[in-house]
Amino acid sequence: MSVVVAWLQFLACAVLILLAGRQLSRYGDVIAEKTGLGGTWVGLVLLATVTSLPELITGVSAVLLADAPDIAVGNVLGANVINLVMIVVLDALARGEPLFARAALGHILSAGFGVILAGFVGFNILFAGHAGTPALGHVGLASPIIVVIYAAAMLMVFRYERTQRAQFVAEVAERYPHIALRQAWMRYALAALVVVAAALWLPFAAEALAQAHSLSETFVGTLFVALATTLPEMTVTVTALRLGAIDMAIGNLFGSNLFNLAIIAVDDLFYLKGPLLAHVSDLHAVSALSAVMMSGIAIVGLLYRPRSRLFGTVGWVSLMLLSVYLLNTFFLYLYGG
Repeated sequence: MSVVVAWLQFLACAVLILLAGRQLSRYGDVIAEKTGLGGTWVGLVLLATVTSLPELITGVSAVLLADAPDIAVGNVLGANVINLVMIVVLDALARGEPLFARAALGHILSAGFGVILAGFVGFNILFAGHAGTPALGHVGLASPIIVVIYAAAMLMVFRYERTQRAQFVAEVAERYPHIALRQAWMRYALAALVVVAAALWLPFAAEALAQAHSLSETFVGTLFVALATTLPEMTVTVTALRLGAIDMAIGNLFGSNLFNLAIIAVDDLFYLKGPLLAHVSDLHAVSALSAVMMSGIAIVGLLYRPRSRLFGTVGWVSLMLLSVYLLNTFFLYLYGG
Protein backbone atom coordinates (compact mmCIF):
# COMPACT_ATOMS: atom_id res chain seq x y z
CA MET A 1 0.00 0.00 0.00
CA SER A 2 1.35 3.45 -0.96
CA VAL A 3 2.10 6.12 1.61
CA VAL A 4 -0.62 8.38 0.19
CA VAL A 5 -3.32 5.70 0.44
CA ALA A 6 -2.23 4.80 3.98
CA TRP A 7 -2.47 8.45 5.09
CA LEU A 8 -5.83 8.94 3.36
CA GLN A 9 -7.28 5.94 5.19
CA PHE A 10 -5.92 7.10 8.51
CA LEU A 11 -7.10 10.70 8.08
CA ALA A 12 -10.56 9.54 6.95
CA CYS A 13 -10.91 7.51 10.16
CA ALA A 14 -9.69 10.45 12.24
CA VAL A 15 -12.15 12.90 10.64
CA LEU A 16 -15.08 10.51 11.13
CA ILE A 17 -14.12 9.99 14.79
CA LEU A 18 -13.84 13.76 15.29
CA LEU A 19 -17.20 14.63 13.71
CA ALA A 20 -19.15 11.73 15.20
CA GLY A 21 -17.32 12.04 18.52
CA ARG A 22 -18.52 15.62 18.88
CA GLN A 23 -22.12 14.50 18.43
CA LEU A 24 -21.57 11.56 20.76
CA SER A 25 -20.33 13.87 23.48
CA ARG A 26 -23.12 16.40 22.95
CA TYR A 27 -25.96 13.89 23.11
CA GLY A 28 -24.30 11.99 25.94
CA ASP A 29 -24.47 15.25 27.87
CA VAL A 30 -28.14 15.69 26.87
CA ILE A 31 -28.97 12.18 28.08
CA ALA A 32 -27.15 12.86 31.36
CA GLU A 33 -29.23 15.97 31.91
CA LYS A 34 -32.58 14.48 30.86
CA THR A 35 -32.13 11.42 33.08
CA GLY A 36 -31.16 13.57 36.08
CA LEU A 37 -27.55 12.40 36.30
CA GLY A 38 -25.81 15.73 36.60
CA GLY A 39 -22.68 17.01 38.28
CA THR A 40 -19.01 16.24 38.27
CA TRP A 41 -19.92 12.56 38.45
CA VAL A 42 -21.29 12.83 34.91
CA GLY A 43 -18.29 14.82 33.75
CA LEU A 44 -15.93 12.23 35.17
CA VAL A 45 -17.81 9.02 34.40
CA LEU A 46 -20.45 9.40 31.70
CA LEU A 47 -18.85 12.00 29.44
CA ALA A 48 -15.39 10.52 29.98
CA THR A 49 -16.70 7.08 29.03
CA VAL A 50 -18.49 8.46 25.98
CA THR A 51 -15.45 10.33 24.68
CA SER A 52 -13.28 7.23 25.25
CA LEU A 53 -15.48 5.05 23.04
CA PRO A 54 -13.01 5.34 20.11
CA GLU A 55 -10.20 3.99 22.32
CA LEU A 56 -12.40 1.09 23.38
CA ILE A 57 -13.48 0.07 19.87
CA THR A 58 -10.03 0.64 18.37
CA GLY A 59 -8.44 -1.50 21.07
CA VAL A 60 -10.85 -4.40 20.59
CA SER A 61 -10.43 -4.20 16.82
CA ALA A 62 -6.64 -4.09 17.15
CA VAL A 63 -6.41 -7.28 19.26
CA LEU A 64 -9.33 -9.24 17.81
CA LEU A 65 -9.25 -8.38 14.10
CA ALA A 66 -5.88 -6.83 13.27
CA ASP A 67 -3.74 -8.92 15.68
CA ALA A 68 -1.89 -5.74 16.68
CA PRO A 69 -1.57 -5.74 20.49
CA ASP A 70 1.07 -2.99 20.44
CA ILE A 71 -1.36 -0.65 18.70
CA ALA A 72 -4.05 -1.43 21.30
CA VAL A 73 -1.83 -0.76 24.33
CA GLY A 74 -0.02 2.13 22.66
CA ASN A 75 -3.36 3.73 21.84
CA VAL A 76 -4.52 3.62 25.47
CA LEU A 77 -1.30 4.86 27.07
CA GLY A 78 -0.67 7.39 24.32
CA ALA A 79 -4.21 8.75 24.73
CA ASN A 80 -3.58 9.21 28.45
CA VAL A 81 -0.40 11.19 27.84
CA ILE A 82 -2.16 13.34 25.22
CA ASN A 83 -5.09 13.96 27.58
CA LEU A 84 -2.68 15.20 30.24
CA VAL A 85 -0.87 17.51 27.82
CA MET A 86 -4.31 18.90 26.91
CA ILE A 87 -4.17 20.59 30.32
CA VAL A 88 -1.40 22.76 28.85
CA VAL A 89 -3.76 23.83 26.06
CA LEU A 90 -6.48 24.62 28.61
CA ASP A 91 -4.03 26.68 30.65
CA ALA A 92 -3.00 28.65 27.56
CA LEU A 93 -6.63 29.30 26.55
CA ALA A 94 -7.89 30.15 30.03
CA ARG A 95 -8.32 33.84 30.74
CA GLY A 96 -7.36 35.49 34.00
CA GLU A 97 -5.71 33.35 36.65
CA PRO A 98 -3.79 30.20 35.64
CA LEU A 99 -5.85 27.04 35.35
CA PHE A 100 -4.47 25.32 38.44
CA ALA A 101 -5.33 28.32 40.61
CA ARG A 102 -9.04 27.89 39.79
CA ALA A 103 -9.50 24.11 39.47
CA ALA A 104 -11.28 22.22 42.25
CA LEU A 105 -9.17 20.20 44.67
CA GLY A 106 -11.45 17.21 44.08
CA HIS A 107 -9.54 16.44 40.87
CA ILE A 108 -6.65 15.27 43.04
CA LEU A 109 -8.66 12.14 43.84
CA SER A 110 -9.11 11.07 40.21
CA ALA A 111 -5.54 12.14 39.32
CA GLY A 112 -4.24 10.06 42.25
CA PHE A 113 -6.09 6.99 41.05
CA GLY A 114 -4.62 7.68 37.62
CA VAL A 115 -1.15 7.45 39.15
CA ILE A 116 -2.03 4.12 40.78
CA LEU A 117 -3.51 2.57 37.64
CA ALA A 118 -0.85 3.82 35.22
CA GLY A 119 1.89 2.71 37.60
CA PHE A 120 0.28 -0.71 37.97
CA VAL A 121 0.04 -1.14 34.20
CA GLY A 122 3.65 -0.05 33.71
CA PHE A 123 4.82 -2.45 36.42
CA ASN A 124 2.99 -5.36 34.79
CA ILE A 125 4.38 -4.57 31.34
CA LEU A 126 7.93 -4.74 32.69
CA PHE A 127 7.19 -7.75 34.90
CA ALA A 128 5.63 -9.69 32.01
CA GLY A 129 8.60 -8.95 29.79
CA HIS A 130 11.10 -10.44 32.24
CA ALA A 131 9.29 -13.02 34.36
CA GLY A 132 6.06 -13.77 32.53
CA THR A 133 2.69 -13.01 34.03
CA PRO A 134 0.18 -15.11 36.00
CA ALA A 135 -3.05 -15.70 34.10
CA LEU A 136 -6.62 -16.90 34.41
CA GLY A 137 -6.98 -18.80 31.16
CA HIS A 138 -5.84 -16.41 28.42
CA VAL A 139 -6.48 -13.32 30.57
CA GLY A 140 -3.69 -11.87 32.67
CA LEU A 141 -4.24 -11.67 36.43
CA ALA A 142 -3.58 -7.92 36.20
CA SER A 143 -6.81 -7.33 34.25
CA PRO A 144 -9.34 -8.11 37.02
CA ILE A 145 -7.21 -6.06 39.43
CA ILE A 146 -7.37 -3.12 37.00
CA VAL A 147 -11.17 -3.43 36.92
CA VAL A 148 -11.35 -3.49 40.73
CA ILE A 149 -9.15 -0.39 41.06
CA TYR A 150 -11.23 1.42 38.43
CA ALA A 151 -14.50 0.52 40.19
CA ALA A 152 -13.06 1.68 43.54
CA ALA A 153 -12.00 4.96 41.95
CA MET A 154 -15.46 5.60 40.53
CA LEU A 155 -17.13 4.78 43.84
CA MET A 156 -14.84 7.04 45.87
CA VAL A 157 -15.15 9.92 43.41
CA PHE A 158 -18.94 9.54 43.45
CA ARG A 159 -19.04 9.69 47.24
CA TYR A 160 -16.72 12.68 47.29
CA GLU A 161 -18.76 14.63 44.74
CA ARG A 162 -22.22 13.56 45.93
CA THR A 163 -22.74 16.68 48.04
CA GLN A 164 -22.10 18.95 45.04
CA ARG A 165 -24.38 17.18 42.55
CA ALA A 166 -27.67 18.78 43.59
CA GLN A 167 -26.38 22.33 43.09
CA PHE A 168 -24.83 21.48 39.71
CA VAL A 169 -28.02 19.83 38.41
CA ALA A 170 -30.03 22.89 39.39
CA GLU A 171 -27.68 25.12 37.43
CA VAL A 172 -27.81 23.15 34.16
CA ALA A 173 -31.31 21.66 34.25
CA GLU A 174 -32.57 23.71 31.29
CA ARG A 175 -29.62 23.63 28.94
CA TYR A 176 -31.39 21.42 26.37
CA PRO A 177 -35.12 22.17 26.61
CA HIS A 178 -35.60 21.76 22.83
CA ILE A 179 -34.21 18.21 22.62
CA ALA A 180 -36.36 15.26 23.70
CA LEU A 181 -34.75 12.31 25.47
CA ARG A 182 -35.80 9.86 22.74
CA GLN A 183 -34.34 12.12 20.06
CA ALA A 184 -31.10 12.35 22.04
CA TRP A 185 -30.86 8.55 22.32
CA MET A 186 -31.41 8.10 18.57
CA ARG A 187 -28.77 10.66 17.63
CA TYR A 188 -26.41 9.27 20.23
CA ALA A 189 -26.82 5.76 18.76
CA LEU A 190 -26.23 7.02 15.21
CA ALA A 191 -23.06 8.86 16.22
CA ALA A 192 -21.90 5.77 18.12
CA LEU A 193 -22.30 3.61 14.99
CA VAL A 194 -20.11 6.00 12.99
CA VAL A 195 -17.46 6.02 15.73
CA VAL A 196 -17.54 2.23 15.95
CA ALA A 197 -17.12 1.83 12.18
CA ALA A 198 -14.21 4.29 11.99
CA ALA A 199 -12.54 2.90 15.11
CA LEU A 200 -12.80 -0.67 13.81
CA TRP A 201 -10.88 0.28 10.68
CA LEU A 202 -8.36 2.55 12.43
CA PRO A 203 -5.93 -0.23 13.52
CA PHE A 204 -5.68 -1.50 9.92
CA ALA A 205 -4.98 2.03 8.68
CA ALA A 206 -2.39 2.43 11.44
CA GLU A 207 -0.67 -0.84 10.47
CA ALA A 208 -0.49 0.34 6.86
CA LEU A 209 0.95 3.66 8.04
CA ALA A 210 3.58 1.93 10.15
CA GLN A 211 4.64 -0.28 7.23
CA ALA A 212 4.67 2.61 4.75
CA HIS A 213 7.03 4.65 6.94
CA SER A 214 8.94 1.70 8.48
CA LEU A 215 7.82 2.74 11.95
CA SER A 216 7.06 0.45 14.88
CA GLU A 217 3.46 -0.27 15.86
CA THR A 218 4.38 0.91 19.37
CA PHE A 219 5.25 4.39 18.10
CA VAL A 220 2.33 4.63 15.65
CA GLY A 221 -0.16 3.39 18.25
CA THR A 222 1.12 5.73 20.96
CA LEU A 223 1.32 8.85 18.80
CA PHE A 224 -0.91 8.70 15.70
CA VAL A 225 -3.69 6.34 16.76
CA ALA A 226 -3.88 7.88 20.23
CA LEU A 227 -4.11 11.35 18.69
CA ALA A 228 -6.99 10.26 16.44
CA THR A 229 -8.96 8.57 19.23
CA THR A 230 -8.55 11.49 21.64
CA LEU A 231 -10.19 13.99 19.26
CA PRO A 232 -13.57 13.72 21.08
CA GLU A 233 -11.88 14.47 24.43
CA MET A 234 -10.18 17.50 22.91
CA THR A 235 -13.47 18.81 21.52
CA VAL A 236 -15.42 18.33 24.75
CA THR A 237 -12.62 19.77 26.88
CA VAL A 238 -12.15 22.96 24.86
CA THR A 239 -15.93 23.44 24.56
CA ALA A 240 -16.35 23.08 28.33
CA LEU A 241 -13.60 25.66 28.91
CA ARG A 242 -15.27 28.16 26.57
CA LEU A 243 -18.50 27.72 28.52
CA GLY A 244 -16.62 28.48 31.73
CA ALA A 245 -16.92 24.91 33.04
CA ILE A 246 -13.25 24.48 33.97
CA ASP A 247 -13.88 21.61 36.37
CA MET A 248 -15.97 19.76 33.78
CA ALA A 249 -13.10 20.12 31.29
CA ILE A 250 -10.45 18.84 33.69
CA GLY A 251 -12.74 16.14 35.09
CA ASN A 252 -13.34 14.83 31.57
CA LEU A 253 -9.60 14.45 30.99
CA PHE A 254 -8.86 12.66 34.26
CA GLY A 255 -11.98 10.52 33.91
CA SER A 256 -11.06 9.52 30.36
CA ASN A 257 -7.62 8.47 31.57
CA LEU A 258 -9.11 6.18 34.22
CA PHE A 259 -11.51 4.62 31.72
CA ASN A 260 -8.73 4.23 29.13
CA LEU A 261 -6.66 2.18 31.57
CA ALA A 262 -9.69 0.00 32.29
CA ILE A 263 -9.90 -0.62 28.52
CA ILE A 264 -6.67 -2.63 28.79
CA ALA A 265 -8.63 -5.25 30.77
CA VAL A 266 -11.29 -5.37 28.04
CA ASP A 267 -8.65 -5.71 25.32
CA ASP A 268 -7.02 -8.49 27.32
CA LEU A 269 -10.33 -10.36 27.38
CA PHE A 270 -10.55 -10.25 23.57
CA TYR A 271 -6.89 -11.10 22.96
CA LEU A 272 -7.00 -14.88 22.77
CA LYS A 273 -3.27 -15.58 22.40
CA GLY A 274 -2.57 -15.06 26.09
CA PRO A 275 -2.18 -12.20 28.57
CA LEU A 276 -2.10 -8.96 26.54
CA LEU A 277 0.64 -7.23 28.51
CA ALA A 278 2.94 -10.23 27.96
CA HIS A 279 2.71 -9.77 24.18
CA VAL A 280 3.59 -6.09 23.87
CA SER A 281 6.81 -4.09 23.75
CA ASP A 282 8.51 -3.08 27.01
CA LEU A 283 8.64 0.45 25.60
CA HIS A 284 4.99 0.94 26.55
CA ALA A 285 6.23 1.19 30.13
CA VAL A 286 7.81 4.52 29.13
CA SER A 287 4.37 5.92 28.27
CA ALA A 288 2.88 4.46 31.46
CA LEU A 289 5.60 6.08 33.58
CA SER A 290 5.21 9.34 31.64
CA ALA A 291 1.50 9.30 32.54
CA VAL A 292 2.47 8.69 36.19
CA MET A 293 4.87 11.64 36.20
CA MET A 294 2.40 13.93 34.43
CA SER A 295 -0.42 13.00 36.81
CA GLY A 296 1.94 13.65 39.72
CA ILE A 297 2.83 17.07 38.29
CA ALA A 298 -0.90 17.84 37.94
CA ILE A 299 -1.47 16.89 41.59
CA VAL A 300 1.35 19.22 42.65
CA GLY A 301 -0.25 22.02 40.63
CA LEU A 302 -3.69 21.40 42.10
CA LEU A 303 -2.31 21.52 45.64
CA TYR A 304 0.21 24.34 45.24
CA ARG A 305 -2.16 26.42 43.02
CA PRO A 306 0.47 28.67 41.33
CA ARG A 307 -0.85 32.07 40.26
CA SER A 308 1.90 33.25 37.94
CA ARG A 309 2.34 32.68 34.19
CA LEU A 310 5.61 32.39 32.30
CA PHE A 311 5.81 35.22 29.76
CA GLY A 312 2.05 35.65 30.04
CA THR A 313 1.30 32.24 28.47
CA VAL A 314 1.16 29.21 30.78
CA GLY A 315 2.26 28.36 34.31
CA TRP A 316 5.36 26.40 35.25
CA VAL A 317 3.20 23.31 35.94
CA SER A 318 2.02 23.29 32.33
CA LEU A 319 5.60 23.72 31.12
CA MET A 320 6.62 20.62 33.09
CA LEU A 321 3.70 18.64 31.64
CA LEU A 322 4.70 19.63 28.11
CA SER A 323 8.33 18.70 28.76
CA VAL A 324 7.45 15.17 29.88
CA TYR A 325 5.16 14.71 26.87
CA LEU A 326 7.87 15.80 24.41
CA LEU A 327 10.44 13.60 26.16
CA ASN A 328 8.10 10.60 25.96
CA THR A 329 7.45 11.17 22.24
CA PHE A 330 11.16 11.62 21.47
CA PHE A 331 12.12 8.49 23.39
CA LEU A 332 9.54 6.32 21.60
CA TYR A 333 10.61 7.66 18.21
CA LEU A 334 14.29 7.11 18.99
CA TYR A 335 14.01 3.58 20.41
CA GLY A 336 10.72 2.31 19.00
CA GLY A 337 12.01 1.34 15.58
